[in-house]
Amino acid sequence: MAKQDQSRVGTVEDADRYAWERRGTFEVAEGVYRIPLPLPNDGLAAVNVYALLEGDGVALIDAGWALGDSRTHLEEGLAAIDRDLGSIRRVLVTHIHRDHYEQSVVLQREFGTHVALGEGERPSLERIIDQHEGTDDTHPMSRMMRLAGADDLLEELAEGRRRAEAEGRVDHPLVALPDHWLTDDEVIEVGGRRLSVVRTPGHTQGHVVFVDHDNGLLFAGDHILPHITPSIGLEQVPVESPLADYLSSLALVRGMEDLQMLPAHGPVRPTTHDRIDELLVHHEQRLRASAKAVADGHATTYAVARALPWTRRERRFDDLDAFNRMLAVNETAAHLDVLVRQEDLGVVEVDGVRYYAP
Repeated sequence: MAKQDQSRVGTVEDADRYAWERRGTFEVAEGVYRIPLPLPNDGLAAVNVYALLEGDGVALIDAGWALGDSRTHLEEGLAAIDRDLGSIRRVLVTHIHRDHYEQSVVLQREFGTHVALGEGERPSLERIIDQHEGTDDTHPMSRMMRLAGADDLLEELAEGRRRAEAEGRVDHPLVALPDHWLTDDEVIEVGGRRLSVVRTPGHTQGHVVFVDHDNGLLFAGDHILPHITPSIGLEQVPVESPLADYLSSLALVRGMEDLQMLPAHGPVRPTTHDRIDELLVHHEQRLRASAKAVADGHATTYAVARALPWTRRERRFDDLDAFNRMLAVNETAAHLDVLVRQEDLGVVEVDGVRYYAP
């Protein structure tokens, strides 16, 4: 490989909270490069993909959203390390959300790139392939919203979709089956590295992280993020208790040696343990706040969600956009479910709506 142009390859993470989003190629460990790719929304401006040198080729951890700008940024990022799209031998994907998976489908089709994805994503991916996502009654999120007593929000989302369809603005996800389904504890050789696949359900049921124990690295995907708390259970095929799964996954990774955190969104951090401890405290606080809201007389998931503050800025529920209100209701349902499982709350279903009581 030719000598790297240091004007194109950064080596130091900026302390600025948003500096991680800037365009470029950043060496985060020997032979490992972080390449942030743009996203088409305001909430998250970028997703990190990680390029691992593998002989004269490269392996990617995640691949980004299949957008023109994302492809351009990826091409430029690889050029900084004397690689191109055709030199991507494989993509190891942490989960099927489109900002991680979609561009791998393009690479698979155009270049024959080998794509690997967690086995637990199979049911949701097959459902997405069978039918496009929507807000009609066939979508599991629609059933959750009805159980939550959030019919007005569901109708708002459906109306927004109808308008988008009428205006030709509906963007269906690009999906295909992977070449390989990853299993828990599988070990993958990448350019002299041994990456252990660790199943971490919660954010999605098939989410995996990749652990390089020899070099103290955790490719964390959306399991652990430095600035935000990952959404829980936003997927096509719902599971019994995504938050219980997520808390167990956090405990699993907390039980490992402290590793350098290479997240999908946000800057690289030297420790995973500190952030996991913060996330565990956060969810314990949300559980207590949810239980208090029920004790104060907010009986449905929707009512509890509206009673709680949201984001680190503690915004009012009604000040969120419709999509983020849906996420808030989904997260609230996950917390109430754990409280019921712990027997801290009771629940009854009346006319298709769940009502909670201390």
